[in-house]
Amino acid sequence: MYDVLSGRYRFACPLQEQANVPLSSFRQLERLPGAAHPAVYRVRFACACGGEHDGLVSHDDLDWAPLGVGEERAFVNLMTDRVEPIGDELCDLAVRSINGGSWPWAIFCYPEGRPRPAFPSLFCVISPRGRGDHLGLAARCSSCGRLSLNLVSSAHVDVPFRHDTEVGVVEQLFPDDALHTLAEFREELWSSAFDARRLLL
Repeated sequence: MYDVLSGRYRFACPLQEQANVPLSSFRQLERLPGAAHPAVYRVRFACACGGEHDGLVSHDDLDWAPLGVGEERAFVNLMTDRVEPIGDELCDLAVRSINGGSWPWAIFCYPEGRPRPAFPSLFCVISPRGRGDHLGLAARCSSCGRLSLNLVSSAHVDVPFRHDTEVGVVEQLFPDDALHTLAEFREELWSSAFDARRLLL
């Protein structure tokens, strides 16, 4: 499902055999009722064929696979000339980064007025902003659970531990039902003004 070396998720495409997409190509994420261990999410993603398709992804693939947790492939360590599991190396790197105070993903929570750690399972809508590398990201805060809108780069979403030093924030409180219509939400997102905020955890 997730390839840690390419940083892409693999889904079925009705026009091509498969689609390999980064997290920034997701457009909407919704946790499905029922399964809890692991939870299952329905994602709508932008495909290379030009359309948007739905797929399913588990909580483990969404939040933990990008960190290399559970990865079973191996690599040749040129320092030791041994074949070693890549999962151990990536997991150790993630643990050291988190212990050093850096989270894999982060958002700026407008209701709390501060940056907060995040995981992709907290993302609700990801919308590209026309030309350029910027995305509108609607995400729930890991602390208060409220919805915030940030303007971030694709790398901020796609690459764990790669944070924008400054993000745009919509200074508005959004109700829980703000995501009922994706088209209306995107229109609201791009008609809003973004204020720059420092994203230092």
